[in-house]
Amino acid sequence: MKIKMTFLTLLFISMTFSAASAEEPLVDQLSLPDEYMKDLLAVGEDSPVLPEKTIHTVIEGDNLHDIAAANNISVELLMELNGLTDHVIYPKDQLRFSSDTEIVKHPDSIPPEGPGKEMTVEATAYTAYCYGCIGITAYGIDLRSNPEEKVIAVDPTVIPLGTKVWVEGYGEAIAGDTGGAIKGNRIDVFIPTYDGAIEWGRQEITLKILE
Repeated sequence: MKIKMTFLTLLFISMTFSAASAEEPLVDQLSLPDEYMKDLLAVGEDSPVLPEKTIHTVIEGDNLHDIAAANNISVELLMELNGLTDHVIYPKDQLRFSSDTEIVKHPDSIPPEGPGKEMTVEATAYTAYCYGCIGITAYGIDLRSNPEEKVIAVDPTVIPLGTKVWVEGYGEAIAGDTGGAIKGNRIDVFIPTYDGAIEWGRQEITLKILE
C-alpha cells in the first residue's frame, strides 16, 4: 500500500511538473510491478455480481423447509410462488424462487394432449424379482427379459388390462399386471431395479387413460 501511495504522489507531481514545462512526465519513466498496476486500474470498478439461483429441481430427501432455508426464502412464499397447497413435493419437481421465472416441466410431468380420463391414484413400485414374482405379468409381458418396458399393475375393474396410460413421473405405460393389494385407485409401477423401486416410494399422482 505504501508503494501504491508513492506512485500516486509521483504521478501528481509529474503531471504538475509537465504542465509547467515541456519535459517528459516523470511517471513515464517509472516501472512498477504488474500487480500494482492491476490494482490501480481496478479502483472504482464494480465487483462482479453472481447470478442468483432461480430454480431448484427436487431430489429424493428434499423438503420445503430445507429448500426455503437454503435459498433465503420463507416456506409460505415458496409455496405461494409454486402454487402449492401442502408440503408434499416429489423428485423431479421444479420450484421457482421468483414470479418472473418460467418453469420448464419434466416431460414425464406433462400429460399428453387429447381426450382421456384423468384420475388421482396412489402409486407404489415393484420389480420383476419381488417375493413371489415370476417376472411374467398378468398380461403376458416378460419383465425380466424386457426391463425397459413401462408397465403398471392395476385393478382391472378400474383400468382394464391392455389399457395405455400416462403416469405422472413415469411416462406412458401399459396396464399389464395385477396384484393382490392393488385395489381401486391404486397402481404399482414396474421399476427394473430394487433401488429405483425404493426411491419411487409411495406417491399420490395423476394418471391419464389414453386408450
